Amino acid sequence: MAGVKSLAAIAALGMGMAASGAQAEDVPPATGPVAPQVSRQATKTVPLVLGQKKKGVETYQPLADQGITLALNYTGEAAANATGGFARKSAYTGQIYVGADFDFDKIAGIKDGGLHLAITNRHGQSLSQIAIGNNTSVQEVWGTQNTHLAILTWEQKLFGGALDIEAGKSQANIHFLNSPYYCHFQTNSACGNPTFVFKNSNFTYFPASSWMAKAKLTVADRWFAHAGIYEVNPDRKRPDDNGFSLSFKGGTGFVIPYELGYASDFKTDRLPRHYILGGWIDRADYADPLRDTQGGIAILSGRPAATLKGRSGLYVRFDQMLTRPDMNSHRGLGVFGVAMTNLSGRVEERHFLELGLLQTGTFAGRDQDTIGFVINQQSFSDLAMERMRGARLAAGGDGDIRRNQYMMELAYGAQIGPAVRVSPNIQYILHPDQTGIPFRRTNIPNALVFGFKFTIDAPTLIAAARR
Repeated sequence: MAGVKSLAAIAALGMGMAASGAQAEDVPPATGPVAPQVSRQATKTVPLVLGQKKKGVETYQPLADQGITLALNYTGEAAANATGGFARKSAYTGQIYVGADFDFDKIAGIKDGGLHLAITNRHGQSLSQIAIGNNTSVQEVWGTQNTHLAILTWEQKLFGGALDIEAGKSQANIHFLNSPYYCHFQTNSACGNPTFVFKNSNFTYFPASSWMAKAKLTVADRWFAHAGIYEVNPDRKRPDDNGFSLSFKGGTGFVIPYELGYASDFKTDRLPRHYILGGWIDRADYADPLRDTQGGIAILSGRPAATLKGRSGLYVRFDQMLTRPDMNSHRGLGVFGVAMTNLSGRVEERHFLELGLLQTGTFAGRDQDTIGFVINQQSFSDLAMERMRGARLAAGGDGDIRRNQYMMELAYGAQIGPAVRVSPNIQYILHPDQTGIPFRRTNIPNALVFGFKFTIDAPTLIAAARR
């Protein structure tokens, strides 16, 4: 209950605070291991053809009659820290997404079978890396900054769609631990998934693809069981890897995510909701967060971290529409949250809590606009605290390391025509951890970040231009 009370108190503070104006000190460069900034986002294609409408929006699909649905979109995210962090800077990162879904019922008469393909190009810089120093980016589409084969899978539905099987090259995070609420925000702590799972396991993330297979069984339309197995291969996360390799070489094990839950949507429920119990079993190599190969503190000795195998964790998550005044509209207020904890292994964080609100439909005539607030707490483990404290003391600083980092965001999403969406946002990081600059002598000042996220969908834009 202490963590929940802390979130509530910080949420109230975050809506009206004035950020600290303290200047960052000059610090020596980091020489120890730095946790990688990771990012995940997938964009699902929408199978519509020109002249067909979904919520009043047309999309250009010239190959739909041949069973091919195309996707081409761009996401850009800018961020600048007005106060806090260790430097005053701005950064921009973007993602080009090119995809196609092949309906093999139309192409070759294979009922309920399909092929999914996606390639991404990511470019730009992470503000968290160059100016804040914490372990979670304030820009979601940062990570795997190259051109990458993100998805190449075969999907087969059986028993009238009750059983859905997919296999090929993909990622755990686009299939598990995600919600339609998360990516209304720019912070990587919420979008595309709660960040805890990537700090405490080898849960694979978009767009770094590896071999996988999963199956989802739906019972009585709303209850489901979902499980998968995903290859863990550090080579797929290298900056120079393009994802096109079909080799298993370099693999260190596998991770098994699973979920049991209840799900409804706008077609089947007046107040759509998801209630899910999930977790993961990680049977791949990982680096000890504290000790080196000889039992010392790795960040101080300079020796490689000890290699371990075997971690697991558990989460509960939900999202729930609270109000929906018009059944013909998606307008209304929704709430979402997640609680995550570690079950076994030597890990970076001990628990993660998140809570958010999202109002869809803001002003008159703005039914697709949203306004939302999200806050989460990352609580570091004793092992991580000992590592960070050791680095601080070795640099001549004090041992006053903050255990809990809070990240929050207030975002407005505006639909500009059918194809463009913009989302100005304000983020605040209370008690930034020092993963990025571990030998800094004092705490990093709390950071106030102004962000701007936008997306452009090419098929919808072309359809609007052809009218």
